[in-house]
Amino acid sequence: MSDLPSLPVTFRPARTRVVLLTAGVVIFVVISTVALLLEQLSPGEKLSFVVTGALLFGVLVWLSRPKVVADESGVTVVNFAGTRRLEWAEILKVNLRTGDPWVFLNLSDGTSLPALGIQPGINKQRAIADANTLRALVEARSITDPDASGDADGRL
Repeated sequence: MSDLPSLPVTFRPARTRVVLLTAGVVIFVVISTVALLLEQLSPGEKLSFVVTGALLFGVLVWLSRPKVVADESGVTVVNFAGTRRLEWAEILKVNLRTGDPWVFLNLSDGTSLPALGIQPGINKQRAIADANTLRALVEARSITDPDASGDADGRL
């Protein structure tokens, strides 16, 4: 299929990531600046403000982590809690149905794996296009029935 991107390709919610990382930097800078400008605070209290800002920034970096990376040998799904490597043949179906918060991958072992790297939160059309691209890659690279492809439709 000529419409397929060259591998490796990374899918991630770019706008969401920009919002989270920008908010994290702003929160850290504001909290740290306030702590340093408040003269009545002791050095320990100022440090606790800076550490709190750093922790909040860390949480937002962690929330911006999800991605799906497709390469020649398979797909790597990076979610909040961990990373899972899948061979192409393990993925039976790519699902992004109306109302789904992110893509779900139906796997050959009978389970479903959420792929948070493709989510319609801020940019629905991008998520639909990414889900369709991943579905096409799965169909082109796995040994499955073409009629068993996923449900990534434009009805979101």
